[in-house]
Amino acid sequence: MLGRLRARDREPSPPRWDPGRELRAERRARELLRSMVSDEDATMYEQLGFISFPGNADPDSGYAYLVYPHRPLIAYDTETDELLSEYCVGFPDTAECELGERLPDADDVLAKWIALSSGERDLVATANMHLPGRQIDPGHMRRDLIRLREWRGARARADLDSRTP
Repeated sequence: MLGRLRARDREPSPPRWDPGRELRAERRARELLRSMVSDEDATMYEQLGFISFPGNADPDSGYAYLVYPHRPLIAYDTETDELLSEYCVGFPDTAECELGERLPDADDVLAKWIALSSGERDLVATANMHLPGRQIDPGHMRRDLIRLREWRGARARADLDSRTP
């Protein structure tokens, strides 16, 4: 029995899932996201759970991406809201592998935002591309596009109201 205890004592115990650590990591990730993206994008993420990133970083490009945490990038036509494709990309956390490879949600969104900002073509060229609906239900994406339009409309009305004397 003594031999068993010694062997067990020598083995490092696996880290335990700590919800407090997860919440602190997400809070820090949201602070970093807010410091990097526009106020509109940060608020969009906080209120809707995703960011819309314009193609070629140009709002007039005619297309954009829905950037979800831990989900594919969803390309869509900005005029018609037609779903164009899903781009599967991953940004694993290799810093603390014993705790898992999943980044906090806001860090995953920020990693995708940075990749799109600095090299959209490279990111899309290396991603696995699929037709919409492979990983995310098209109905869910369409509802999110409606929510996005309504959210932007409400913000535009609030801006207009704040400017009117």
